[in-house]
Amino acid sequence: MDITDLQHGRLVHGHQVDTTAAREHQRQRRLTRLVVAFGLPLAWIWYRELTGNPVSPGLPSIVRSSPELSLLVVLLVLMAAMTLIPYLGAGKSPHTMLRASDSKIRLADVVGAEATRREAIDTLNLFLNHQTFADELGGSPRRGVLFEGLPGTGKTYLAKALAAEAGVPFLFVSASEFQSMFFGQTNKKVRSFFKAMRKAARAEGGAIGFIEEFDAIGGARSGMSSNSSREGSVGIVNELLVQMQSFDLPTGWQKMKSKWIDRVNSLLPEGTAIPRSKPTTANVLLIAATNRAADLDPALLRPGRFDRVIHFDLPPHSDRVEIAEYYLNKKSHTPAVTAKAIADLSAGYTPVRIERILDEALIIALRHGRRAMTVEDVIEAQLITDVGLSHEVGYHPDERRRVAVHEAGHALTAAVAGRDIRIASILRRGGALGLVSHSEADERHLRTPTEAFNLMAIALAGRAAEMQEFGEASSGIASDLQVATTIAAQLVGQLGAGDSLISLEAAAMPTAANLVAKVLADEASRKKVDQMLFDAADAAACLVLEHRYALINLTNALLDYDELTGAEVKAIVVEAVRATTA
Repeated sequence: MDITDLQHGRLVHGHQVDTTAAREHQRQRRLTRLVVAFGLPLAWIWYRELTGNPVSPGLPSIVRSSPELSLLVVLLVLMAAMTLIPYLGAGKSPHTMLRASDSKIRLADVVGAEATRREAIDTLNLFLNHQTFADELGGSPRRGVLFEGLPGTGKTYLAKALAAEAGVPFLFVSASEFQSMFFGQTNKKVRSFFKAMRKAARAEGGAIGFIEEFDAIGGARSGMSSNSSREGSVGIVNELLVQMQSFDLPTGWQKMKSKWIDRVNSLLPEGTAIPRSKPTTANVLLIAATNRAADLDPALLRPGRFDRVIHFDLPPHSDRVEIAEYYLNKKSHTPAVTAKAIADLSAGYTPVRIERILDEALIIALRHGRRAMTVEDVIEAQLITDVGLSHEVGYHPDERRRVAVHEAGHALTAAVAGRDIRIASILRRGGALGLVSHSEADERHLRTPTEAFNLMAIALAGRAAEMQEFGEASSGIASDLQVATTIAAQLVGQLGAGDSLISLEAAAMPTAANLVAKVLADEASRKKVDQMLFDAADAAACLVLEHRYALINLTNALLDYDELTGAEVKAIVVEAVRATTA
């Protein structure tokens, strides 16, 4: 085929691809060997039949004459086998081989992340047409590709789709499965896995290997002492580096053939030597997935190894619309549940989480006797998956009102700040006695210091409301202080909002592993954080005092209904503000 057929961003199909041609050649060779293997014995049996000396099936004469001895020998062999099998299988490759027919996933099912999908398709096209790429352009196809991204962003999903589209064996293995209790067997498992990939590639025209959680065996070797065991991290990474260069190694038959040719050539005069056959390179594509690419050994990412890194990011709004539309086409829902509505609710969600809330919404609909999910079901499912199931606590009457005042403070401040409120509740979810779920009205990727200050004020508004109505705050403010402190520490130590532009996040402080600890360990930064928190607390106190009528109305509504939707919260606040300004 012409190299121009390798079109960017589109999968090349057809009988001309190199992997298909190689697979057909291997099929014909297997048929020939099968004919020879069965044809010769059948011809011999037929010859014996024609000559009047037919083959008589049955047990050997030694077994017929002494069955007790034969049984004893069989038992001894079985006992020896049972003893040796655990050791013999210790170094076996732990992979699972999947065929294209084993998976229903295809590239058409990979929606969203078009740039990532296009890059993967280009890699697959080079894999399928490796010989054409080498012969016509002189290029070397990719041997290793690293999928890097957060859990649930579709790394394994895309790898299975690529293998299914390629029609070649897919060897799946989790990196932790390479670990063995027997010394030396971990490295042997790695060698066995690569050997299995080479064997499958030569038999089928190509093979794709996939290692899940690759950082478990590919971690950086830095910091390892010279006396560390070669079975540990150093030894495994070294084995991986060696095996990544093993795709052109000869097979066992080729090695034996070359050995005999060398022996014959040693007897022949110079100039009459028999040429040795060159080993063919196995068409293998190894894909490794990790969410901690920074922890991998740098040598694994050099050219000739995993020299291509494909990033899997959280889907933006446009991609979430595609993902939601894909799943909604499979799930029963009312017309009000649209792909855009799901995308608006799922900012920061992975594709797996989007599917999860839709499945949970179907469960909620079924629980209420409905056959299709509603928008309210989706919102409830989101709260269940993110926070937990709601249930009554059995508050003391004074506690119930205090919780309602606390959550009303959060809801009021969030509404005035223009946040998109999903729900305000005084029911217990997870470890929270109540909550106000809110987010940006529009999806944003950057945050200004003013917006961060507003978030601190919202977090501290529950405390301000309690102090205003009861004279003191309860232990319910603990998590609010934690959130506000974290935001303030990020402003000072990360974003230069203090009296210095130094980034404390860049400081190497072994005794303070996280940013908040680093900031609080610095005296000047700590004072700045403290000042920010007091300013935010004062702002929250002024706001709940200015809009006390709205606060009381929200509190009473929460006491009456336990939960309020975002629309109900905004309606109460708008009505109260209109009444006080009239």
